[in-house]
Amino acid sequence: MNQPPESYTRVAPSVMTDFVVALACRAGMPEDKGRFLAGLLVDNDLRGVFSHGSRQIATYARLMRDGKLNPDPHVRLVRDDDATLLVDGDGGLGYFASYRAAEEVVSRAKRYGIASAVTRHHGHFGAAGIYSRILASAGLIAYVTSGHQLELAPGRSILEAPGGSPMSFAVPAGDAPAMVLDFGAMHDLYPGSPHVPGLMANTPGLVFRSLGLGYMCQALGGFLAGVPLEEERAVKSHPGANQGSLLVAIDVSRFLPPEQFEREVRAYSEMVTQMEPLPGQSRSLVPGALEAEREKEWRNSGIPVGDEHKRTLAEAAREFGLSLPF
Repeated sequence: MNQPPESYTRVAPSVMTDFVVALACRAGMPEDKGRFLAGLLVDNDLRGVFSHGSRQIATYARLMRDGKLNPDPHVRLVRDDDATLLVDGDGGLGYFASYRAAEEVVSRAKRYGIASAVTRHHGHFGAAGIYSRILASAGLIAYVTSGHQLELAPGRSILEAPGGSPMSFAVPAGDAPAMVLDFGAMHDLYPGSPHVPGLMANTPGLVFRSLGLGYMCQALGGFLAGVPLEEERAVKSHPGANQGSLLVAIDVSRFLPPEQFEREVRAYSEMVTQMEPLPGQSRSLVPGALEAEREKEWRNSGIPVGDEHKRTLAEAAREFGLSLPF
């Protein structure tokens, strides 16, 4: 889980944004694209999704510098069938293609009741919740997932088969924060995880459900996006363009007045806060509520950048001839 660090340095969002932009530009990304990317990464920091926040720029910068990803991708619509879209990421990071897909899906779901987009030929698209939040903020129900190039072989652990398995569901709540579930189905269950033997002994159903969800992520976000099972069959302009994504949006108004649905979601969220927490937890919250709280608070007080987070960025800064500004 993404937990706030015990030891940290508070960093203003604007300072972190400028640093991410500078590092992206040193890796060859145009400033406008760098600022767009930085905004998404820093927003994740503010939500406490540190695993998919600014620390990722260290990896991204190296991939772009080394020619594994296109630093200046020109996203294009490959196919447009009104309610369905196919978006090509031009060998760059997946943020650009998936964000474009989310924007396109909003207007089409409003028009047709449901719309979907598949993105292909790009790298990491970040946290799935970035895109589900876009759809939910437009009053739509959202589902987002992604798949990537696997390296499977007979005899290797079945825990490798689902890959990264990210997915997000989101539902609108009117003037309250959307309910956003954003997770990796196989978190804590990767090969070598110390949790697996105990879970299989005590709650095997949890493991099987996680595996099943991961398989579906790979099928819908990977295979459907043209990512083949064997990498030698992959068609890509850059070695790191090995991922795809699926976004689905549903218009609430096709089933009942949006205000009625959103009112129930808000009441449900409030009821959950009054229920007994899980063992070891101090609060009961619906998914997305904690992230919304953090984003509001930390936008003013600053991002709590932990020691490891800071070291990751400092190493990248030195590598690219920059100074870490905090």
